[in-house]
Amino acid sequence: MSGSPRLVHQVIEPQSVLEGAGVRLNRSIGTQTLDYLDPFLLFDDFTSKHRHEYEAGFPLHPHRGIETVTYILEGEVHHKDTIGNAGSIGAGDLQWMTAGRGIMHEEMPQVRPEGITGFQLWVNLPARLKMTEPRYQDIRSDHIPEITHKNGATIRVIAGTVDEVKGPMIGIAAEPTYLDVFVPAHSAFTLPIDRGQTVFAYVFAGAARIQQSNKSQQLISHPHLVIFGDGDSVDVKTEFHPVRFLLVAGKPLGEPIARYGPFVMNTKKEIEEALLELREGTFVTT
Repeated sequence: MSGSPRLVHQVIEPQSVLEGAGVRLNRSIGTQTLDYLDPFLLFDDFTSKHRHEYEAGFPLHPHRGIETVTYILEGEVHHKDTIGNAGSIGAGDLQWMTAGRGIMHEEMPQVRPEGITGFQLWVNLPARLKMTEPRYQDIRSDHIPEITHKNGATIRVIAGTVDEVKGPMIGIAAEPTYLDVFVPAHSAFTLPIDRGQTVFAYVFAGAARIQQSNKSQQLISHPHLVIFGDGDSVDVKTEFHPVRFLLVAGKPLGEPIARYGPFVMNTKKEIEEALLELREGTFVTT
């Protein structure tokens, strides 16, 4: 089937920020440069080999109106929340938390010789689901299917469908695609993606060439986030080095947003109500 590749619309250099109790991380979405990429509200890379940059973690804190996605490549994160979930996720594991009407949770990276390598994505909820019941999905590494192409490219399918292989994350409002892609050197990768979706790639290892609007190809090295324009597919080519990136797509909501820290609603009044409930101790009802 013929079609046009999605071109590079914007390349974002991550910004170093402190979050939680003092975790040093690199943020690509949720900054002054890129506040919102509908329906994606935030994207963080909290990779570090230095314990002082991550061991303080993210103590108990609230969320409302969003879904959070935490994907670990190395190390371990302990977690617990106010709806009874507790445990840990390690290398290759993922958790998808639907905060809905309100949840309190904590995420505490564990100090290990390998440090921590992981990413967190915030996905907006549509107005009709802002106050839905909180939900938690914990996906272990061995439940995430991996596809290998003839050229040696590999795709871990976390959410969405590739080559008729479906990822384990289901029932998500944004109907997302979430892939962990490796493309070897001197190779190419093409993935069809429906028009009208918001698509970005986060290059976290190596480098690749991606077509620009002027028809030339731009070399994107790590770490950078690439926002794609509309089209029928994402096309990536490598030269002397392999590349590894997260490829994420979702349906834009086109709704107004009001955000205050961990709360993302549609109006300022809804934010004020969340803050009032937090002060009065009625935020969590489970």
